[in-house]
Amino acid sequence: MASFDDREKSFEKKFAHDEELKFKATARRNKLLGLWAAEKMGLAGDDAQNYAREVVKADFDEPGEEDVFRKVRGDFDAKNIEQSDHQIRRQMQDLLAEAITQIESES
Repeated sequence: MASFDDREKSFEKKFAHDEELKFKATARRNKLLGLWAAEKMGLAGDDAQNYAREVVKADFDEPGEEDVFRKVRGDFDAKNIEQSDHQIRRQMQDLLAEAITQIESES
């Protein structure tokens, strides 16, 4: 019975670790996406950092990543930045992979 309890605790610990990694990777991806979008919009320095923070905050509007996509899409449309939905979503996907790599290399 002790080995079952140990195994259960191990699974719970792994689940918690995986969820923490997912949260950190998503937040980092959103920051990287914000910096990428800021560059496309001609923002630099503090303005780019502030915009990246806005993108990170946008992720707290609702579950999933659609709120982040809508933020960037809306800002690009407002500034007449030529990026297709596919290009933005592809960038989100690529930056998530980059964020995971960065976080794993820090561990």
